[in-house]
Amino acid sequence: MTTRKSGSRLETEIERCRSEGQWDKIPELVRQLSAKLISNDDLGELLLGECKLQAYLKENPIKQGSSPRGPRLKLVEVRKHLTAALDRGNLKPDYLQEASLLMAKLCYVEAEFREALGHYGRVNLDEMQLAGAPVYRLSMIAEAYATKGLCLEKVPAGSPSLSNKNSGSPSSSRSTTDREQEIITCYEKSGDIALLYLQEAEKALSAGIQNRSPKPGPTTQEQELGYFLETGLQRAHVIHFKNGNLTQGVGRFREILRAVETRTTQNLRMTIARQLAEILLRGMCEQSYWSPLEDPPAVSPLDDPTRQGHIYIKNYSLSRSPRLYSGENLFCPQENTEEALLLLLISESMANRDAVLSRIPEHNNDRIISLQSASVVYDLLTIALGRRGQYEMLSECLERAMKFAFEEFHLWYQLALSLMAAGKSARAVKVLKECIRLKPDDPTIPLLAVKLCIGPLHWLDEGEMFAKMVIDMGEKAAEFRAKGYMAIGLVYSLKATDASLRSSQEEYQRKALGAFQRAQSLSPTDHLAAFYLALQLAVSRQIPEALGYVRQALQLQGDDVHSLHLLALLLSAQKHYHDALNIIEMALSEYPENFNLLYTKVKLEAMCRGPEEALLTCKHMLQIWKSFYNLTNPSDSGRGSSLLDRAIADRRQLNAMTLPDFSDPETGRQQVFLLIWDFLLSVTLNFHSGKTDALKSEVYIGMSKPAEAAACTQEAANLFPTSHNVLYMRGQIAELKGNIEEAKRWYEEALSINPTHVKTMQRLGLILHQLQRYSLSEKVLRDAVQVNSTAHDVWNSLGEVLQAQGNAAAATECFLTALELEASSPILPFTIIPRAL
Repeated sequence: MTTRKSGSRLETEIERCRSEGQWDKIPELVRQLSAKLISNDDLGELLLGECKLQAYLKENPIKQGSSPRGPRLKLVEVRKHLTAALDRGNLKPDYLQEASLLMAKLCYVEAEFREALGHYGRVNLDEMQLAGAPVYRLSMIAEAYATKGLCLEKVPAGSPSLSNKNSGSPSSSRSTTDREQEIITCYEKSGDIALLYLQEAEKALSAGIQNRSPKPGPTTQEQELGYFLETGLQRAHVIHFKNGNLTQGVGRFREILRAVETRTTQNLRMTIARQLAEILLRGMCEQSYWSPLEDPPAVSPLDDPTRQGHIYIKNYSLSRSPRLYSGENLFCPQENTEEALLLLLISESMANRDAVLSRIPEHNNDRIISLQSASVVYDLLTIALGRRGQYEMLSECLERAMKFAFEEFHLWYQLALSLMAAGKSARAVKVLKECIRLKPDDPTIPLLAVKLCIGPLHWLDEGEMFAKMVIDMGEKAAEFRAKGYMAIGLVYSLKATDASLRSSQEEYQRKALGAFQRAQSLSPTDHLAAFYLALQLAVSRQIPEALGYVRQALQLQGDDVHSLHLLALLLSAQKHYHDALNIIEMALSEYPENFNLLYTKVKLEAMCRGPEEALLTCKHMLQIWKSFYNLTNPSDSGRGSSLLDRAIADRRQLNAMTLPDFSDPETGRQQVFLLIWDFLLSVTLNFHSGKTDALKSEVYIGMSKPAEAAACTQEAANLFPTSHNVLYMRGQIAELKGNIEEAKRWYEEALSINPTHVKTMQRLGLILHQLQRYSLSEKVLRDAVQVNSTAHDVWNSLGEVLQAQGNAAAATECFLTALELEASSPILPFTIIPRAL
């Protein structure tokens, strides 16, 4: 009894060591087994052969695509042990099968593929029981299926796979399709059993740790996949994709991912999840997608149509399958991008959890591998989220990647771009500064920073600093040097617009003009260089010179919307209104939803064709605006009380259209709406007088349509009650009704919100003039001239105030300046054209 119990304990310990891969303990256990005289000498040969084969494979690992060619002495010893175990015939049937599997594995290692297939044919793998099998035997069966698949791939299809004495061998006349089916089946069985083995091994290891008293030793070591198990898990889908059978490959990916995870499969799981996400993003559309819980379709547009006869059909079932995730209310993706995003977020979580951040030299290789793996995941996340415009979420994901990003330019740059796209411009500039530090010789990075600084942020001093970085690179900047001068020219041009002193305006305009001239000389074939030079000349009221450069820009890029717009404004400055309108209509044929063009068209139509045509265009603009911002016109229901419905009630409603995106949706929404209503109010106030020039207080008195003007303003006030433009409109209506004090109050409130609104300053100055408060009126109008020295109507109003004060000489000078500016004044300010990189 003592011997039997001792032998039982030894066999249990041997089984545990085989399951946990502790091959160094096997020789000692075999010696103990032999000393007990339990008639297990053949089992000892089997165990010694197995442990020596595993030790050899650990020292000489097999690489993908080749067989090992290392020291042969140990393999001879392995064959000797296994042959002895097989030839004596004293082994139990289960151990005899294991010996045959090990011999076949040895034959593969020695590149004896036909002999290996012969052993597998004698064993008949399909009859080996999985239910109740020890953990280590599950590993042996999984490796056997993988090795058989490898051997079938190595043996030429036209030659006998096995020796003639093997009755269970595949026939040499078997078709290529059947052979591929058998190979894939071997790999899929191997993968399924490998997953089952790893789950059971982890379960047994956890139970052993709980039941065993703590003691030193490798009790918590993780299982290793090894070459054969890894091949079984990965080779099937590779063959599917190689054969053009994308459907089955995706299905195989999903089967592996649905299996309950183990520590050993974490890296493999992350790799497969990333690969599947890439396929879903690049190779699958919504029409060809099917749910992960459904079987793959028999015929799919994803598959190669030239290989319809090679469709793989899964025709096996295992007596014991790996455990799958299950439960109630589990999330299931409904389309390809959703599944890809789920896979990538899982991969990102695993990459962050397993990140190697240590900078010590010993961990350098692991850290590089960890970084590369994470970078691939974040690049795919960029594709997936960028397609849906989810830049906010993308920037949050990339912020989590910053733990990898020490001295890593790619991740910093991706974060900067995502922040730009998400509208987080201030943070994007800070991240771009770090990118500049990491890559100081790249001129595109400071140019991106300039783009943000002169665009949504309006940080002109910072923009000037970044532009000078590009210029200071000199020849290193190559073709981007001209862009640097263009950027600093835009900064100076915007500073000139913002300057409150006329001397500062003229200084910045001079600098801007010099920078644009330098950019144009460095890049004479760049239409933007010629365009911005023309725009700066136009702002400086050098109309003939500006016309020359804008025509040059159009020769280089004939469909550039801003160049066409500038040409129209320059023609209107020369009072060629009909020609300007023709240019605008031609531009609108290419850009039908451009608000700047439409607004200019409204002004030109009011000048050339009368207010009725202009109101029609306004109606069209409002419909576009409403479509873009998804708003409902309050007058669309009921009897229709809005100004537009009254003005053109007999005209058909124009169809809603979609607008291009704005960098700042809320600001764009307000500006566009108030732009339209500002003109509608002007037309309404002058509708029956026939005047469309600057509004005069004497025209307001006696107007017969104050109700329409009030309705127009009320609709704007309902949407933007604190806008200075709305308050300015209210002041105009008060003037129309003759309420001078009320108008003065509205104008003062408008200026408290925007102290540099020139139109409000002019109207307030004229009201103060009417109230005979000449000194205050003169101050307000002089301030307005300081803000915009090219506003001819403000100069004219200032002349009237000075004339009323008896200062004839100064008034004459103001009138002459107004006449000179009016002669070159466009229908709309040149600054309506956006100045941005």
